[in-house]
Amino acid sequence: MTDTPTQLFIGGAWVDAEDGATLPVDDPATGEVLCHVADAGPKDARLAEEAAVAAQEAWARTAPRARSEILRRAYELILERTDDLAHLMTSEMGKPLAEARGEVAYAAEFFRWFSEEAVRIDGGGGILPDGRNRMLLSRRPVGPCLLITPWNFPLAMGTRKIGPAIAAGCTMILKPAPQTPLSSLALAAILKEAGLPDGVLNVVTTSRAGEVCEPLLRGGRIRKLSFTGSTNVGRLLLAQCADAVVRTSMELGGNAPFIVFDDADLDTAVDGAMLAKMRNMGEACTAANRFFVHRSVVEEFGRRLAERMGALVVGPGTRDGVDVGPLIDAAGRAKVAELVADAVERGAEVLVGGRTPEGPGCFYPPTVLADVDPDSRLMDTEIFGPVAAILTFDDEDEVVRRANDTPWGLVGYVFTEGLDRALRVSERLEVGMVGLNTGLVSNPAAPFGGVKQSGLGREGGRVGIDEFLEYQYLAVPVR
Repeated sequence: MTDTPTQLFIGGAWVDAEDGATLPVDDPATGEVLCHVADAGPKDARLAEEAAVAAQEAWARTAPRARSEILRRAYELILERTDDLAHLMTSEMGKPLAEARGEVAYAAEFFRWFSEEAVRIDGGGGILPDGRNRMLLSRRPVGPCLLITPWNFPLAMGTRKIGPAIAAGCTMILKPAPQTPLSSLALAAILKEAGLPDGVLNVVTTSRAGEVCEPLLRGGRIRKLSFTGSTNVGRLLLAQCADAVVRTSMELGGNAPFIVFDDADLDTAVDGAMLAKMRNMGEACTAANRFFVHRSVVEEFGRRLAERMGALVVGPGTRDGVDVGPLIDAAGRAKVAELVADAVERGAEVLVGGRTPEGPGCFYPPTVLADVDPDSRLMDTEIFGPVAAILTFDDEDEVVRRANDTPWGLVGYVFTEGLDRALRVSERLEVGMVGLNTGLVSNPAAPFGGVKQSGLGREGGRVGIDEFLEYQYLAVPVR
């Protein structure tokens, strides 16, 4: 921990909070305090805003190839430091080291992807239909951005937003989650080493998000907000963006259906369930929340899934052989326990897990519930924990209707061996992404995002940079 920055990063310099305040960073596996980092207030946010605004014009004029090469160097530095970054992430967030190493590789790939997109920003042109004017189209950075990231993927959510902003020529203020600021601070140090000019990226760690972010969004100088987090907070931020008409992209909550038809390959379906449910201990917006399994295979599927879930080893993420680390904090664990208790009270059968362990740390066992009442709270709540809730269905129309009966629409999973059914059901699901016979959809080369109350816009893929660019149309008379 001694080499990890703990100050704010503003204008290319490491500085303390103006009032000297700090906030603790806890280890969720032990409850012990790892360190303290600067706790920014509104004055610090204004300094970060001034740095970003001051750097914007010069950074926008920087050659695309230069921006690309900075991202490429940062990509290489991240990979060189995989073990250090993975240990840091596990310490502050809890995920097992093997999974943390996977996130480091995933996070780095966003920088490689957008390093290649930086040199492919294009425009267009031609004669307008009336023949009087030529149309010249150019694309330019939207301007200074506020990036707000969650705690569950502390490195990858940073690179997924910072990468396209740098590639497009935008300056930015990054506000990481207070539970996991260290990965973001380490990332800022890497970008500085990679040659990112002062003021292009500013990192403001804070426990006072409302005091820090609202003045920035209402002030008129921040031109773009990219937020990943809960739908409730997203609604609040949208309201704050309205005054200055700040451009927004948001990746919000999920309530993913996982549908297993009677013709599914159950080995494939269970493998997919383990990926879709247990990635990051279930603390993922893409996590399968509602398992709809055809009546003819529900008993066998539940048995196999419970067997696999029950074999997982729970413990501190730094320990060899551990599959499942702690949840992020005591409040997160209490929420999961309450949701399970509610389902059991309504008649759900616990196939495995379901009891909060004693001892230190925020651990909760992998849990499978069968015969879940559709009115259970966990049916319309993002569980964010290692709990698979199984319901039974009989026909396609029924399961599609139930899968879509939610305000959210981020991702859905469909398991079937029938091509016609696979395409038909995927097209009927009201989601932004579908995993067809797979439990993993996230990839830097693919557009990530949802519909309904799961968000606005897309991150990653060829369209990810579009969120940080504006079009300008130039009319030139034909002479």
